[in-house]
Amino acid sequence: MGHPDLSAERRPIRPLWEGEARGSEVVALAVALTLTAAAAEIAFSAGLGVFFDVCFIAICLTAAMHVRPGDFFTVGVLPPLLMCATMVLVAFNGTRIIAHRHDSVVQAVITGLAHHSLALFIGYAVCLVTLVLRQRALR
Repeated sequence: MGHPDLSAERRPIRPLWEGEARGSEVVALAVALTLTAAAAEIAFSAGLGVFFDVCFIAICLTAAMHVRPGDFFTVGVLPPLLMCATMVLVAFNGTRIIAHRHDSVVQAVITGLAHHSLALFIGYAVCLVTLVLRQRALR
């Protein structure tokens, strides 16, 4: 049994920042990864902390690098929506995870957003800067 000739199937190696994924695929993956990071940290430490923040920033960067140029807007608005949705889901699961036990869901969401505002700012900035640099590189 011989090995098939793969030279005809080879594609040129593309730089890491030249993403080809559709916006909907990137959003679905970002949501799944963010919720996985939140669930993992909650399981091991009973709250959201630095691990979640670092994962969130990395997810924002990865999303901006892998989306195709036609879907930049989709990923450009993703970080705040992703953080807010995560806090809502966590608060519905138990407000004590991101706020005080007696707080309402709305209070818990606001508290969670406030506690993770630095990660949100950095993740959003990294995402937007990456998209701008990719847009300039395309010209």
